[in-house]
Amino acid sequence: MTARILGSLLLRDAVVARRDIVGIMIRTMLQPLLFTFVFGKLLISMGMFPKAYATMIIPGIAGLSLTTSAIWAVAMPLIADFGFTKEIEDRLLAPVPIEVIAIEKLFAGILQGAMTAMVVLPLARLIIGPIPGLTLQKLPLLVLMIVLSGGVFSALGLFLGTAMQPQHISLMMQIIFAPMIMFGCTYYPWRGLDHFPVLKYLVLINPLVYVSEGLRAALTPTVPHMPMPVIFAALIAITSLLLWLGMRGFRKRSIS
Repeated sequence: MTARILGSLLLRDAVVARRDIVGIMIRTMLQPLLFTFVFGKLLISMGMFPKAYATMIIPGIAGLSLTTSAIWAVAMPLIADFGFTKEIEDRLLAPVPIEVIAIEKLFAGILQGAMTAMVVLPLARLIIGPIPGLTLQKLPLLVLMIVLSGGVFSALGLFLGTAMQPQHISLMMQIIFAPMIMFGCTYYPWRGLDHFPVLKYLVLINPLVYVSEGLRAALTPTVPHMPMPVIFAALIAITSLLLWLGMRGFRKRSIS
């Protein structure tokens, strides 16, 4: 019964997402692809960056697109459902525990984030052209990283979606997303911060750092990156914390 209802809820979200596929693509893929063109193609062609820089940023581009997609897939519908539309009330009438409704949102975020990353990666490769060091030989690691990355940012979306009001969406973009992207090691490796030791350890609170480094290990293993046990441990710990906070907020908002 629970699995069937969970599948039905996922199918409903898939239908809604398909109807808004153009808007979803613009929100989640435009910025990463623009960065790909400017930093991975334009500036390299102008001789301002070495060609090897494309190898450095391609995992970060994939991580950025996955991050944006997973967060928006969970946070924005929840902000609307708990805010002005009140659509969440219909789902709460389903004969399943409240937590199942939240878990379905997480699955939807992971799936949307994975699909976005799988679209952005070949598009970025097409824009940049041949990328030295880019490989798919570690495909199992890449799949695992995509799932873990989607999980941590879907959990973040669950937390934000239950903690913020609709009128605070622009504030969320300015205070949360902008610093997370700039200090998420998307356009430079974490080891590159050796010259800024304080900043090097401050950014470790940012889950995008571990996503970018993990994708770097999977896609461009020749580029220096964090040890994988550290990445896995950090992603699991951060996901667990965000999931606990998100579930608590979801339960509180649902009861109220």
